[in-house]
Amino acid sequence: MSIEIDVFGREDRDRWNQLVERSPHGTPFHRYEALEVLADHSKADVHPLVGYKGQEPVGLFPVFGMYKGPVAAAFSPPPDLKVSYLGPVLVNFEKLKRRKAERRHSRFVERCLDLLDSELNPKFTLVRTSPWYDDPRPFSWNDFDVELAHTYVVDLSPGRDELLSRFSSDARRNVTNEPDADVEIREGGATAVRQIINQVKARHDEQDESYLLTPETVSALHRELPDGVVRPYVCTVDGEFAGGVVALDDADAVYRWQGGAKTDSNVSINDRLDWRIMTDAIERGREEYDLVGANNQRLCGYKAKFAPDLRTYYSIQDGTRSMNLVSGLYKQFR
Repeated sequence: MSIEIDVFGREDRDRWNQLVERSPHGTPFHRYEALEVLADHSKADVHPLVGYKGQEPVGLFPVFGMYKGPVAAAFSPPPDLKVSYLGPVLVNFEKLKRRKAERRHSRFVERCLDLLDSELNPKFTLVRTSPWYDDPRPFSWNDFDVELAHTYVVDLSPGRDELLSRFSSDARRNVTNEPDADVEIREGGATAVRQIINQVKARHDEQDESYLLTPETVSALHRELPDGVVRPYVCTVDGEFAGGVVALDDADAVYRWQGGAKTDSNVSINDRLDWRIMTDAIERGREEYDLVGANNQRLCGYKAKFAPDLRTYYSIQDGTRSMNLVSGLYKQFR
């Protein structure tokens, strides 16, 4: 029996979310509410593809179609919204033997790509998978180029004391020593979201770097996703906002999504924010803290001091066109 692809509409979003929660590859951005926000703020059409073998769901693949005149492109995730990974997720694979699982996986990806070719006919395709999706070969077998990317993930399962003992000496000192100033870290709401994103934008402006994610996009995610998924943490020093991190939370992992801008404060604001997020996650029974990215050498020194594991994810793009053409098309859609 072949794999059939369905496209879920808004009326199917509860079923979609149930499948995301069942998949070992899903992230908060795979939730239907997040897909709607990302589509709206990227001016894209979202295609929530679901594969079935008979009545059994086998995978989900959210794809965003974008247009520049007559030229179409396919993205998962959409560009410039600071979403590091999305891509396909698989369900009902855990009990399959390898040969059967690989055949089903390959057919699911192939059928999704066939549908996109017939419905969207993209001239450019870019997919970035989650770190829990560990087999990109079906894309390679369909003439896509696959490149490695990396993130750091902190194992939270040992618990608070053991985790702290694994940190570098300066990280331990920064989170345990009492500062001279009055420092408070708390979870905030919509105002905190705007403070954090505006601070990150200002930091990028100082460095003449592009940062196109807006407070409106993050506020919409905070509003539309279920309570507790988007968690804006803020740090105040002597009553004044000093920094913050927008974390994302799902059933297994917490993600350090946006924030952590470097400040001139004498207080180790970001170390304290990360430690608070990790200890809160441990109390909620979460097992991992994804630091979201280990590709920028300048930032790796900071993240590595929390004793993370290096995790691989994949950047996948159509390999049938010249690199000059691909680069030009990508710049157009950005």
